[in-house]
Amino acid sequence: MVWIIFVVGAVLSWGAYGVLLYQGQTQLGNPLKALLCVGVAYFLIGVIIPVASLGAQGDLGQFNRSGIVTATIAGALGAAGAACIIWAFRTGGLPVYVMPLVFGGAPIVNVLLAMVLHPPKSAINPMLYAGFLLASLGAAMVLYFRPTA
Repeated sequence: MVWIIFVVGAVLSWGAYGVLLYQGQTQLGNPLKALLCVGVAYFLIGVIIPVASLGAQGDLGQFNRSGIVTATIAGALGAAGAACIIWAFRTGGLPVYVMPLVFGGAPIVNVLLAMVLHPPKSAINPMLYAGFLLASLGAAMVLYFRPTA
């Protein structure tokens, strides 16, 4: 159950991400400056720490091609998502709108892609579709009933 701690960390990190990114982008005056800062943070956390840790473990070698390609595509998708959020803000979206839509839609895309890559071994429970509807309605309700700033 230790993994739940990391889930909470991701929820807190990503929950604060949009609001702080918007504020930083506004303060910097240019979305590309904000994207550069995101890239620097990704480099520090996503390159320096793993290289140091893998080096200390003596495990910097033995990468396989399919793992490299898949993980790199995943990283590119993460960076593309960050860029899309930045440009959503740049073109008039506010965190109070953008982030609920992203976080309401992302789980649906996640489950659909997971089902394509790892087809279900049994019939799909119809409640899945109810979950898709509830996730969409939840995002809509967060948007509609958001507190005014």
